[in-house]
Amino acid sequence: MQAQAVVVFPGDSGSAKLLLSALGSSFHFIHQVNSLSELRSSMAKHGAQVAIVDMEAASFAELQHVSREFPYVCIVCLHRCADEKMWVAALDAGASDLYHPTDTVGIVRAVLKGNSSTRAAAA
Repeated sequence: MQAQAVVVFPGDSGSAKLLLSALGSSFHFIHQVNSLSELRSSMAKHGAQVAIVDMEAASFAELQHVSREFPYVCIVCLHRCADEKMWVAALDAGASDLYHPTDTVGIVRAVLKGNSSTRAAAA
């Protein structure tokens, strides 16, 4: 069985701790990064199926660039003050969904769903 890899670019350490703890039971490899360049490098190096990006640390243009560079990676976005306009903009930029950083149940569900879709598309 291939290891399931998730790369996480969180906005703050509190969100990161919650998220990493929630993902730990479902994924074999979780790598936290501190910049978009580290995100891209880690995704390529580890063959990540899923990326989690805090939109308070990245722009929509940057998200779109990552999405185009890694078309088979599910990108789940986070934002503390998300509204419908931001959600639509994130989807347009290549995200599969947008969640509040503390909604770990929703995030894990989206990551698991995205990971399944990614593997199916790659098959």
